[in-house]
Amino acid sequence: MIEVNNLIKTYGRSSKPAADHISFTALPGEITVLLGPNGAGKSTTIKSIANLLNYKGEIKICGYPNKSIEAKQRFGYIPEVPMLYDLLTVDETTEFIARAYRLKDYKETREKYMELFELKEHRQKLAKELSKGMKQKLSMLLALLIRPQALLVDEPMVGLDPASIEAVLKLLVEMKQEDVSVLISTHIIDVVDEIWDCAYIMDHGKIVRRVRRGEEREESLKDIFFETTQGDKREEDA
Repeated sequence: MIEVNNLIKTYGRSSKPAADHISFTALPGEITVLLGPNGAGKSTTIKSIANLLNYKGEIKICGYPNKSIEAKQRFGYIPEVPMLYDLLTVDETTEFIARAYRLKDYKETREKYMELFELKEHRQKLAKELSKGMKQKLSMLLALLIRPQALLVDEPMVGLDPASIEAVLKLLVEMKQEDVSVLISTHIIDVVDEIWDCAYIMDHGKIVRRVRRGEEREESLKDIFFETTQGDKREEDA
């Protein structure tokens, strides 16, 4: 479970918080989606959950403060821009993460995702030599290697081909079925339209609407989003 309670984040001397008393929960066994137009505070919220920003409020991962070791052991994060070690090969990168997390019996899991993400033939390449799509796939592999109980995915489809997108969507559904809490931040609403269970829509630093699948008659998530944000079809933030 990912729990955000009364999150407040203000940058510099600004009097207006980028995240203004944000509270929501991504439940186990569900795919939760966070949406918001440009400047809504979505990126600030994501980075706060991942413990990349200082903030006020409380964020818990599986019942533990997100800054704790216990939370980090249970939490997988796939950022929009992969954060890799350029001078390590794919194999060396996975070994480094396995040792850092003191993982045991991880090799079967690694090979499973090597196959799924078509990384086997690239395993001796340096991270900096990989294409944008392959870097994204390696980033996903690293987050999944620890077998997380809570997974945060920021723009998961960036740089992926259609076949890979379908594979990732199937994987996220499988993780949901294994009772993992999956939280996705994306601006491509159509991509997640078939798999989401709960959606939180942000605007001007606040959660302005919570939607559960099946509660809004026949409206699509995209229609609900544009209706909630007053028809503003600006490009959403990454």
